[in-house]
Amino acid sequence: MNIHGVLVPIVTPFDANGDIDTQTLTELVNVFIEKGVTGIVACGTTGEYYTFSPEERELVLSTIADTAKGKVTLIAGINSLSTDHSIELAHQAKALGYDGLMLSANPYSLPNQEGIIAHFEKVANATDLPIVMYNFPARVGVSIEFETVAHLAKHPNIAGIKESSGDFSHALRLLQANFDNFEVICGCDDQPVDFFFWGAKSWIAGAANVFPGEQVALFKATQQSDWDGAKELMSGMYPAIHSMESGNYNQKAKAGCINGTIDVGPVRIPLTPMSDEDTQTFLTLLS
Repeated sequence: MNIHGVLVPIVTPFDANGDIDTQTLTELVNVFIEKGVTGIVACGTTGEYYTFSPEERELVLSTIADTAKGKVTLIAGINSLSTDHSIELAHQAKALGYDGLMLSANPYSLPNQEGIIAHFEKVANATDLPIVMYNFPARVGVSIEFETVAHLAKHPNIAGIKESSGDFSHALRLLQANFDNFEVICGCDDQPVDFFFWGAKSWIAGAANVFPGEQVALFKATQQSDWDGAKELMSGMYPAIHSMESGNYNQKAKAGCINGTIDVGPVRIPLTPMSDEDTQTFLTLLS
């Protein structure tokens, strides 16, 4: 499974009736492929997966797979309150042709580190697809601590961790550990240059829905040690990324999709739309 480069946790387009817009989803996937991304992450946080019915989930996964299978790496998010349900979702992703999985600790239950280990090991033992762990304590309520990562990194089916805590000291400790056959992936939209400087090779970024070409160019610049070019690219994106990280993240990812040129519809409840004024203020940051 190749995850070196930029992977897009893709937004889910909805039509005027609030239904999944498969035509626009297909268009989006094709645009991301044209922009040079390494992969697509389906059913991630930016994709509002938590609002899907089982039928909608299968529709989203199959639409993306039908469009992109064999062209880019396909990863399916399998987060769930239940570990056993995550295993069911892993089997579904395998059947649909996905290359890998992304999985957080269980939301809401607030497991301790032993519970987090048990959760990941149970899923990893039940599938042969590689798993990218997802550390996002602001969403899940618990953090995957360093010692837990060090333990889980030894599992042959656990390929890496998307580090989205925002704590770069924690990320740097992981990067400095140099775990064997294990990737530390940038999961913070405003920290890619830092991650890449210290040896990361992958960026899973919701803001790639807005800046796919720019983020691919930034990654390529860092791999050529063109740090001035990378900083210039990041400086151009930073006002919009800072705005996204400051609130209404999903709404802004949708409003600015491919620099605001593709209408992917509204967000779903429990998220609510931004005001027209706030939307226009955000869009001015894209130019």
